[in-house]
Amino acid sequence: MTVEPRVTLLRALRNHLDLTGAKEVCDRGSCGACTVLVDGEPVASCLMLAADAVGHEITTVEGLGTPDRMTPVQAAFVEADALQCGFCTPGFVVASTALLRRNPSPTLDQIKEGLSGNLCRCGTYSRVFEAVQKAARATPRKG
Repeated sequence: MTVEPRVTLLRALRNHLDLTGAKEVCDRGSCGACTVLVDGEPVASCLMLAADAVGHEITTVEGLGTPDRMTPVQAAFVEADALQCGFCTPGFVVASTALLRRNPSPTLDQIKEGLSGNLCRCGTYSRVFEAVQKAARATPRKG
């Protein structure tokens, strides 16, 4: 795929690769709706140029699991009903996945801090936090 140098990773994913899970909301990196993993780390894809992503592993919410084989985070979001309109949900799922990879047993305060870059206009924060706690309990530990 070839894009103009000014194209963001978010727009390349959505407009050129048809990966529409990451959402364009603020276009300023302050809402978290466009969160993707770049080499395993959460990144606001609206702030990264597609050209800067070349050579890096990019994972969108579509790359985490499927409806038939959900990850523990995705399953916990469903079980906890951690969404209303669902627009912010992919960003929260991706950020939660990164959080649990870094810290498999976070406290509630660590969850709140780890997801502080993601905003939900519907206000489902308590259910999002509950989902991350459920996913932490359900995620197999390495070691």
